[in-house]
This record gives sequence, structure tokens and C-alpha cells, in this order.
Amino acid sequence: MSWLAQLHKTYEQGLTIDQSAAPFEKRLMPVSHTLQNAHINIVIDEQGNFKRAAVLEKTQIVLPATEKSAGRSSGEAPHPLADKIQYVAKDYAEYGGRKKPYFEGYEKQLANWCDSPCSHPKACAVHTYIKKGQVVADLIAHHILHVDEQGQLLETWSGDVTPENPEPLIFKVLPKTKGETEQGNALVCWSVEKEGDADSKTWTDQSLHQSWADFDGMAEGAKGLCFILGQEEKLTASHPAKLRHTGDKAKLISANDMAGFTFRGRFTDTKKSIEAGGSQAVGISLEVTQKAHNALRWLISRQGFRNGDQVYVSWAVSGKKIPEPLADTWSLLATSEITKQPEAEQEEEHQVDHTIDAGDNFAHKLSKYIAGYRQELEVNEQIVVMGLDSATPGRMGIIYYRELLASEFLDRLHDWHDQFAWPQRHTQELPDPNGRKKPGRKTIWPVSCPIPRVIAEAAYGDILKSNDTLKKSLLERILPCIVDGRSFPKDIMLSAVRRASNRNNCDHWEWERNLGVACALFKGYYERHTKTNKRRRYNMALEKDRTARDYLYGRLLAVAEKIEEVALNVGGEKRPTNAARLMQRFSDRPFSTWLTIEKNLQPYMQRLQGSRAGFLTNRKKELDEIHAAFVADDFTSDKSLTGEFLLGYHCQRMDLRKKSESEPSEKDKKND
Repeated sequence: MSWLAQLHKTYEQGLTIDQSAAPFEKRLMPVSHTLQNAHINIVIDEQGNFKRAAVLEKTQIVLPATEKSAGRSSGEAPHPLADKIQYVAKDYAEYGGRKKPYFEGYEKQLANWCDSPCSHPKACAVHTYIKKGQVVADLIAHHILHVDEQGQLLETWSGDVTPENPEPLIFKVLPKTKGETEQGNALVCWSVEKEGDADSKTWTDQSLHQSWADFDGMAEGAKGLCFILGQEEKLTASHPAKLRHTGDKAKLISANDMAGFTFRGRFTDTKKSIEAGGSQAVGISLEVTQKAHNALRWLISRQGFRNGDQVYVSWAVSGKKIPEPLADTWSLLATSEITKQPEAEQEEEHQVDHTIDAGDNFAHKLSKYIAGYRQELEVNEQIVVMGLDSATPGRMGIIYYRELLASEFLDRLHDWHDQFAWPQRHTQELPDPNGRKKPGRKTIWPVSCPIPRVIAEAAYGDILKSNDTLKKSLLERILPCIVDGRSFPKDIMLSAVRRASNRNNCDHWEWERNLGVACALFKGYYERHTKTNKRRRYNMALEKDRTARDYLYGRLLAVAEKIEEVALNVGGEKRPTNAARLMQRFSDRPFSTWLTIEKNLQPYMQRLQGSRAGFLTNRKKELDEIHAAFVADDFTSDKSLTGEFLLGYHCQRMDLRKKSESEPSEKDKKND
């Protein structure tokens, strides 16, 4: 129950934060309220007279709710003010409503509120209006609801739909069941217009919210020990739902079967005993559960990370801003508002010379970014990371929960971004200065750690599109590597290396992205290897003094590819190089495949002998240097390569690209 206590503290801290700039539905919700999608807004005056009505599209409102109505799934449980037609309309049954009418319960509850010392003028106006029993009649008269020739509510729109005669909006905003629409499902919210009152909407009136919260707090209920506060409080038997969205019926805490072997004799609870004194297993006060669930809902809407039904959220209990653990370094640094000291000159990452910068520039920026948060957060401040998932539509579980000190959280986040950093392929839009044409696109390679979604796509490709379970399990395994500092799963790293070694299974941009991800995973995997004697660190630049066999073979492949690319370009040909086509085979049998690539390279070298002699001479020197760096019989071994060859290949490739950009072309030389 630690999570409930932390969320309860977060709610109290959240009340001190200025939320005036946020949309109303994304603010911290008051207790005794819930979030719903509204479909119809009825406007009345303070005497309870109908004025007009309108259909609402995709409008979420905060409405007063009872403990029972906030978690209702079936049966009668009216909301106090805004509710469905079947609750608020006395004449619903007269117009053939298919659902059971619950007007009496709704009217009685609203009357009790209006007759109490906590009554509110707007609630009284609504009560006066609904007692007239003409809600459906007024909505039909104003063409909000629609009936057939017999005066019964329509289930489908039977008229011809044309631009001049479109389908009524109410049929578009309401959900359909087997092609039919039940107009009684439309949720009605109220606006009460009063002279001198600029805000007539009841769902944004904070005085009305407080009025209902005060009235609901007066309700009688079973008292017992609250396990969170440690004192006698009014306990709850029903906990809120709608944590991830307004249609979410899954609950974190629920127990509704009192029969069978649920408790296996451990407890002697009955419905009556729970109503009288709470559950024997656990007691949670109404106030604590509402505040805790409201805080969790608020956090998810503000900073939650969604992966299908899974939701992950991280927060500081104090309410201070913290870095997002599932974001990549590039986006964190690009959107950083907290930096210890602003850089005087921020050099663009894609302009970094990878031949001389081994990641120092990136490490410097990352350290400054983390240092900014260290200044904002107290050392012993509590950070919580929580993951939720639902096994069934009605049940939800906590699949991941960690409480960390701020210093510990920042240290682990720094390690993740530092150890798994590698140049990653991104596309940047270049807006046209005149604003006439569509923005151009440019490929850049900023140093960054990959995000979990991209890691999953790089490791498993299109399989993920039809396998949500795999997608979820991958995130469950990657998150502990970020937050707990665990070793990275070897099978995911190997899968990413295999896919990056095969260039023929995806588009060129996708393969380049997979290459950056595979290099990052291989580098990070060995930096935090479980056996300390196997740990090693790679620079994010070409290491000419590294003599590992796999690394050198990767460099050889990159140089051969470059020679063939330039030769094809000189000859005006456009097709994949032999190095690209044979990359998969090269990783399995490097020596025998290299002999084939080297043999096929000879005609291209002859082509370059006349037109690009200088370029060819430099590449031949590099091939000789790499050959000379092999130790003993490493070169002639046909043993398959590890992911290290991708690091050598990528570093050499980036180095050659940088050289080609800096070297003058043959045309330039002639002009000189």
C-alpha cells in the first residue's frame, strides 16, 4: 500500500501547484468527482426554464459523483448532477427508451443535496427543471434527439445522408452497438445562465464542486482504521475506475465476490460486516482512495507513457519536474528547460566530427542536463516509477513499482543515457525560408540512446505489428535496465544485431536506424556486462588502434563499400554494392566472403584509376593499414562475427563520409 500513501502525498502537493494554464479536464480533480464524456449541453436560466441545447463533440467534463456512481458498471447508481438521459429525463420511457429509467433515484439524490445546508443555486435550478418532466420533449423540439413517425426515439438514422441532409450529430457522437444507437446513453451536462455570472457551465464552477464535496462528506458510512493514515476514518468499499481514460472500467483495488473460495477461510467478512465496519483484510478511507486515484489519473494524463493498455508514469512526490525515463537523449536535450548553465554555443550534433570527437561533447551536455535537475531536486527527494496494465476489462494490476531517492534516480538515468549512447538516425525538417514550398528533410545523426519502442522495432521488426504481448513484455524487460541499472537482455541485443546485419529485409532508412540501435545496444551491453572481466568501453569515433578481429573486419567492409559506391557513381550506375548485398553472409563467414568482395572490387578500382586516383590511393592505404592491424591468424579465421563488427563498420563509414565532405571534388580541383 506504499503506492497509495505516495499518491496521497502527491495529491496534497499537487494542490499547491498553479494549474490555471492547463485545460480544466487535465487539472487535479477534486474529491467526490469523476471524469466523463458529455454529449449534450442543456442551457437553463436560474429559475429552471429551458433556453437552448447543443450536441457536444469530444468534450470531457468533471462532474460530481458518489462513491457508488464513480465506479458503476451496471445497475442503478446516479451521478448527482450530470448524467445520462435515462437518469435525468422523467419522460424518457414515454418516448420508447429501451433502457430502464432511473429518474426517481436521480431526482431524490439531487433533491437531498438541494435541501441541505450545502445546496448550490445552479443545482437547485437543474432540480427545478428536471422536475417538470420534459427533458426529452425539449431536446426533440430543438432537434437534438430524433423520433420516428410514432414518436419513439430512433435507433438508427433512416433518412438519406447527403451534403444537404447530413446525419444528425447525436448519431455521430454516441457509440454504436451492433449498428444501433441508444439515444438514452447521451450524457447531459448543464449550464445555468444568471445575470452577472460569466461562467454558466456547471462543470467548471469550483464553488459547485466544493458544495457537492461538502455534502458528500456529510454522508454516513462505516468507520474503521485507515491503513494509510493510521487513524479512524470513514472507510470505502468501492474504489474509483477511469484511470487511463474516461471509458476505462478497470480498477486497481476491487473485491466483489463474497462466495466460493476467494478468502479460503482466512476472513469472515460478509456484505453487512463490510458495510458496518469495513473489510478485515484492509481498510482505506474514502478520502485517501479518492485523492490517490485522482493524483494517479492526473499524472497519467500529464506525463504518462502509453504502450497499448500498459501505462508507465514517473513523478516526484514533491510535484517537481523530473526527466522522462523512457525518452531518448536527443529529445531530452532538445526540449530541456532545466540546464545548469546554458551553452554559449550549442554545436549541432550532426556537425560533430566523429573522427576526433569520441563522445566528449555529448557527455558534457548530458552531465550539464543531469546537473540541472540535481540543483532542482533535493538529494533525498522521493521519485516514484509505476507501471499499470489490465488483465481483464475490469481488473488492473501494478506491473512495476519503484521508489528511489532523487540522486539515485538521476545517477541511473545518467548511466543509461551515457552507456547506451550512439549516433542515431533522425530526420529533421528544414522549413523553406519563403514559406512557399513544403519543408525539406535532412538526415542527421545526433548522439543519443534509443527509446524502447525503437529498440523493439529494431530487434523484431514487423512481428510487433501483430503481437501486442511481445511489445508489452519487451518494455517490461527494458524498463528495469533504465530505472534499476540492470544488465541489458542479451537476446534482444543479439536480435537487433542480426537484423542490422541483414540489409535486404527492410528499406534503407530503416536499416540505417537499426544499425544505430544495434551499435548502441552492443556497446551498452558490454559496458554493464554481468562479469566485470568482460566489460569494455567503445568510443563513438573510429578507433584506429583497436585490433579486435571483428572490429577490423567491420572497417574493411566499410572501406570496400565506399570504393564501390564512388565507382558506381562515376559510372552513372545506381544499384546496391556487393558489400551491401553480402553483408549478412559476411557476418557469418567473414574470411571467405571477404575474398569474394575483394575479387569483385578489382573492376571498380580500375574504373577509379583514371578519374579518382587520389581517392583510390587513400582507400588502398586504409585497406593496407587495416590488414596490417590483424593479429596472427585472426584474418584467415572464418568464425562468425559478433556485433562488434557493426561498431567498426559504422565508425569507419561515418569517418569516410566526413572525409568525403571535407575533401575537394575532382571538379573543384580542375577549377582551381
